[in-house]
Amino acid sequence: MVTDGSILIFSIALIVILVFIIWCIRAPKLYLLHKLYLALTVCYATWVIPIILMRFLRSPNGTEAFILDCMTTPGGSFAPVIFLCIVLAFVRSLEHMPRRLWLLFVMPLVTIAVTWTNPLHHLQYQVFSVIRSDIEFGPYVMVSGLYNYFCLLLTIIIPLRFALRNRSQLYFKQCLLLAGSGICPLIVSMMSTFSGMNLDIAATPMSFIVPMILNGLAIYQMHLLDIRPMATQHVLDWISDCYLVLSDQGLVISYNRQFERVFGSEYGISGNKYLRDCVKDEDVSGKTAIYNMITAVEECKKANTVISYEQAVTMTKGSFVRRGYYVTEVSPLSVHEKISGFVVIFKDITQIRESMQQLQDSRERMMEQERLAFLGQMIGGLAHNLKTPIMGISGSISAMEALVDECEESLGDPDVTEADYREIYNEIRDWFQKGREATAYMSDIITAIKGQAAGAVTVEDSVFTIDETVKRCVMLMRHELMAGQCRLNVICDKPGDIALKGDVNNLVQVLTNLLSNAVYAQQQVGGGEITLRVECDPENLKISVADTGTGVSEKVKEKLFRAMVTSKGAMGTGLGLYISNTVIRGKFGGKMWMEDNPDGGSIFGISIPMEYVMLKDMEGTKGGTSDAKT
Repeated sequence: MVTDGSILIFSIALIVILVFIIWCIRAPKLYLLHKLYLALTVCYATWVIPIILMRFLRSPNGTEAFILDCMTTPGGSFAPVIFLCIVLAFVRSLEHMPRRLWLLFVMPLVTIAVTWTNPLHHLQYQVFSVIRSDIEFGPYVMVSGLYNYFCLLLTIIIPLRFALRNRSQLYFKQCLLLAGSGICPLIVSMMSTFSGMNLDIAATPMSFIVPMILNGLAIYQMHLLDIRPMATQHVLDWISDCYLVLSDQGLVISYNRQFERVFGSEYGISGNKYLRDCVKDEDVSGKTAIYNMITAVEECKKANTVISYEQAVTMTKGSFVRRGYYVTEVSPLSVHEKISGFVVIFKDITQIRESMQQLQDSRERMMEQERLAFLGQMIGGLAHNLKTPIMGISGSISAMEALVDECEESLGDPDVTEADYREIYNEIRDWFQKGREATAYMSDIITAIKGQAAGAVTVEDSVFTIDETVKRCVMLMRHELMAGQCRLNVICDKPGDIALKGDVNNLVQVLTNLLSNAVYAQQQVGGGEITLRVECDPENLKISVADTGTGVSEKVKEKLFRAMVTSKGAMGTGLGLYISNTVIRGKFGGKMWMEDNPDGGSIFGISIPMEYVMLKDMEGTKGGTSDAKT
C-alpha cells in the first residue's frame, strides 16, 4: 500500500503542478517544449491523484482499487513517451509536432484499452491487487514494459549523442540533464518488473519526480528555448546589415545592434515608439531617411508587396562624418492574409560602391597608361612623319628664293620677256601650294596627336564621321605601317554619311590598337596587306581589321578581351584589347569580337548598335566602295 511519506511527496508535487498550470495559462505564448512539459505535468497529476486515493481503500483488490489502478495507467503509459518527445523537440529544434511523432502515442493508448478491459482477457493482470506481492501480471505487461524501457533508453542515448556531436558547453549541461532524467525511472521500472523486489506501487511514479525536476531545470532554469533566439540575435547583431520590425501601425518592435548604431542613435528611433513620432517639424531636412522609410511602409501596406529603394545615410561620430549607402527593402508580414507588421532590411552597399568607384578609377588609370604607352611608341614615327613636310617646306623656300634671285638678276634684260616672268611666277605659286600642303599635313598630325594625348577623363561628346576617324588612324599609323612593310586597304561604305556621337579620340584609340596588333601579326610573315572594313547592317555598324598573319592560338582565344592577356610576350602589356573592349562597351554601347580570317590570320572587329549611329540620307549619293592604299 501507499505510505504516508509518499502521500506527502505527491501532495507537494500536486500543489507545485497546480501553480505551474496557472502560470502557463497566464503566459503570453507557449512554445512546443513548454507545451510538452505542461502535458507531462498534467499527465503526472492524473497519475498520482489515484495513487493518493488508494491510501483510503477498504480492499486492495476490489472494484474501487481496479478503477483507481486504471486511472493511473495513462500517466504511467504517456510519461515515457512525452519525455522522449521533449528530447526530440530539443535535438531537432522542432516548433511543431510532426505527424510521425504522434505514432509514439499509439502503444500507450493500446495499453490503456487493455488495462480497462482486463476482466475480459486478463492480458494485463492474471490476479489484480494494489499490493505488489499479490499481483500476477499477464503477458501484455512485458510488451508495454519493453516499450516504456525503449522510450526511456532513447531519452538517454539521443541527448548524449547530440552533446558529443556538437561539443558545445551551452548544450552540454542541458543534454546531461535530459539524459539523466531517463536513468532513474528506467532503473526503478526494471527493478519493479524483473528483480522480484516487493516495491511499493508508488515507487515508479516517485522515480518520475527526478526527470520532472531535471527537465524543468533544463527548460526554464537553463533557458533551453532561449538558445536559438540568443544565437539568432547574436548573428543579427554581428552582420553589417540592419533590420527593423514594425507593427501594422508603425510601432517599433525589434531591431538589431547595427540598426541602433546607424539609424537609432542618428534619428532617435527606439523600441515601443512609433516611427512617425521620430520626426519633428523643425528638423524635416535632417530626417529624410525616416520620411523615406515611412513612405515605403505606407506603399507596402497599400500594395501588399515588397518595396525597395536606395538610401544614403550620413553617420556622425564626434568630428568624424561618414557617408553610408543602403538598399532598403520593406516586406509585409501577413497572418491569415492580413498584414500584421513589416520587416525593413537595410543592406549595406557602402563597400560595394567604394569598390566600384575604385575599380572605375583603376580602369581610367589603365586607359590613360595604355594611351600614353601607345603615344610613346609612336614618337619615333611621328618624328619621321614631321621631317618629311618640314623638308618639303624647306625645299620650297629654297626654290622660291632661287626664283626670286632669278627675277632680280633678269631685271632690265631685254631677252627676258613678259611670258618668262609669268612662268617664274607660276613656279613660285606651285612651290607655295606645296608648302601649304606640307603645312596642312603637319597641322593634321598635330591635331591627331593632341586628341590622343588628351586625358582619359576629358570627354568631348560631339558628332564625328567615320571618314574623319579613318583619316586620323591612317595618319597616326603611317610610320608603323611603313616600318612593318604593311599596306592598309580601307573599304568603307558611305564614309562621309556614317556618323557617331561621342569622343572621336576614343574610337581612334581602339582602331589604332587593332591596327597596331595587325601590323605585329603581319610582321611575323614578312609584311603584307591589312584591311580595315566599315559596313552597316540593319542592327549594327561593324568596323573590322583583318590581317593574314599567324593567327591567334586556341589558348589565347579563350582569354581574349581580358586584362593581362597578350600574345606578344614581353613586347605586350595585355591591356590593349581589354581597355578597347571597355571603351566600346562603356562609350558606344557595343562589343568587340574576333574570328579567324579565311585567308589566314585573324579578324578583330567592333559592333556598335545602330541606335548609336547616325546616317545621312543624301539624294543622288549612292553607296559604293572606296579603296585607299597606304
